[in-house]
Amino acid sequence: MKKIFRKIHLWLSVPFGLIITLVCFSGAMLVFENEVNEWPRRDLYYVETVKESPLPMDKLLEKVATTLPDSVSVTGVSISSDPGRAYQVSLSKPRRASLYVDQYTGEVKGKSERSGFFMFMFRMHRWLLDSMNPGNEGIFWGKMIVGVSTLLLVFVLISGIVIWWPRTRKVLKNSLKITATKGWRRFWYDLHVAGGMYALIFLLAMALTGLTWSFPWYRTAFYKVFGVEVQQRVAQGHEQKSDAQKRDTKPAVHREKKPFAYWQEVYDKLSRQNPEYKQISISSGTASVAFNRFGNQRASDRYSFNTDNGEFTETSLYQHQDKLGKIRGWIYSVHVGNWGGMFTRILAFIAALVGAALPLTGYYLWIKRIKTVQK
Repeated sequence: MKKIFRKIHLWLSVPFGLIITLVCFSGAMLVFENEVNEWPRRDLYYVETVKESPLPMDKLLEKVATTLPDSVSVTGVSISSDPGRAYQVSLSKPRRASLYVDQYTGEVKGKSERSGFFMFMFRMHRWLLDSMNPGNEGIFWGKMIVGVSTLLLVFVLISGIVIWWPRTRKVLKNSLKITATKGWRRFWYDLHVAGGMYALIFLLAMALTGLTWSFPWYRTAFYKVFGVEVQQRVAQGHEQKSDAQKRDTKPAVHREKKPFAYWQEVYDKLSRQNPEYKQISISSGTASVAFNRFGNQRASDRYSFNTDNGEFTETSLYQHQDKLGKIRGWIYSVHVGNWGGMFTRILAFIAALVGAALPLTGYYLWIKRIKTVQK
């Protein structure tokens, strides 16, 4: 039986090993992207002086709006519980654009931009630097290759378990040691075998969750395991959104003149109700409150409010939200390893690096074996 699995392990690893290395390495680089970006640019993410109270939100955002082109408008603001952290102001365009603003002075500190290095790593991780054809026509080959390689990684890891599975406790103990004093070949062998076993759970978790972004059929099956019909629930979400938009599309003169009139009031209410919040985000008619807690790092309580008077019209606590949104957040949190805070992020980083090293050590051992046989 093990001979069959050795062949499967080898045949899948050799043609796709380098791609798996690139995907795992780029994924490891993305784990601490935020920390690496903020380290040399604290002047962008943090205010120079923390004062007794920030400017009123309507005055602050109107001040920001005067610095924007006529075609760009302020669409939202995110406020951290850390009084020294600058407000992040969202813009209507380009997509996902935002500015960091000193809430005490109104100074626009700069744009939120992904560095060239991390953009390169992100595109490598998701699409092998490929780009979708204009109009989304044809096959997105980079995304397809990454998806297929990730799927095969699952089979490689499972076959690796079967090959490794020890018969006795003594063999088990020895197979989990990494020895650096018995030559390079033994070191690379131990790193390949023992390292793979130590990183196995994280690698499987990251691979199985990552596949939901690669294949619609897999995503549908994955969600169905948790009792969610993706197509049906997504359609319902769109209907709900449309209904909400219909309720709030009647332009009022007061709202057009003062688009941020009640945002400060909404923030004050939510911060009093949720003293342990991590971040409060507000946009026209909606708000969300995120907390510092383990688990789904995208979990948040959501609120709707009347833009004419600031009164809350609907409250959706995370515990009462539908499964679809919860599963999406959990998939992301497990994939990037932040579900357990800094500790699990460090483990995910190490596991991804080990995942990048496994094909390389495997190639080394395979080549050494061929040379030995030829002799």
